[in-house]
Amino acid sequence: MATPEGAPLDLWAVLSESKRILNSHSRHFLALSVIFLLPLSFSLIVYPTLQELINDSFTSPTSKILLRFSFQDQLITKNTIFFPLIYSFFVLVFSLCALGTITYSVFHGFYGRPVKLISAMKSLFTSLFPLLITVIVSQIIVSLITLVFGILVYLVIRGIELLGFRFEYSSPYFIGFCAIFVLALLFVLVYLQVNWTLVAVIVVVESSWGLEPLRRSTSLVKGMKGVALSSLLFFGFLAGFLVWISSVSTMAQEGTNDWWKSWAFVVQIVFTSTSLMLLLLYNTAANTVLYMYCKAIHGELALEIAQEFAREYVSLPFDDEKIPHVVSVSHV
Repeated sequence: MATPEGAPLDLWAVLSESKRILNSHSRHFLALSVIFLLPLSFSLIVYPTLQELINDSFTSPTSKILLRFSFQDQLITKNTIFFPLIYSFFVLVFSLCALGTITYSVFHGFYGRPVKLISAMKSLFTSLFPLLITVIVSQIIVSLITLVFGILVYLVIRGIELLGFRFEYSSPYFIGFCAIFVLALLFVLVYLQVNWTLVAVIVVVESSWGLEPLRRSTSLVKGMKGVALSSLLFFGFLAGFLVWISSVSTMAQEGTNDWWKSWAFVVQIVFTSTSLMLLLLYNTAANTVLYMYCKAIHGELALEIAQEFAREYVSLPFDDEKIPHVVSVSHV
């Protein structure tokens, strides 16, 4: 097993290791964050505001006149379909580019190899489409599971009605019944997400795609599911909190004239976007470090380090103070 100076394999160890790697190549990761993560985080924060402004534009006097004539369908289509599709495509592309380049850089930084911006960008030629295909496959699986749960709920309700019972859809019993199925579905989805924590790293590092990274991640994360779940909850809660703060702040200022031009709104957007950018950066780095730890507890990392450095004790120069960080490699 490979552990940094005998440290316990927990979330704090993963975050500490991630911090050392990011700090040792701070300018490189700052550049990647500004190129890919900042536009992504900014769009995630600003999208509700843009949607609100677009909706407001359709309630203007001019729009009301247009809605009475043949332009109604075009305006509705643009508002409800076109803009969300463009936004979804933007988020997908920048998310995959950020995953590919940052994961590639953290992986090489872990081994103390040179980390260059051009090399990280070139890695997208081999990782972007495999990442896209793997995301599509995973979303198909999630959609099928959700569909099965929906069909199951429908069959149960129909079965009870065929037995002569009648549902009051506003009754607390029906709401509680639906809540049980929703919680069960949520449990299954979280379980899948924990098992698939390492999927993006595996696609980038091991050059696999489709179902194979999902299977590989499920196998590799065994023994570290607690850390993967902690990471998922930690970053998920913080990201959700930032988006929630932004939404609350936006709703609080909507009553004022030109609220979206105010200094308070601009400062809030800058703060939340930057914070979310750093959070996404650390999340990607943490998943890559977790991948290395998972390989360590399965006895795979020791052989790779031995092949890389051809000695039992290796020095990985990514400490904050540039002091070599010793990793002891031994088999369990």
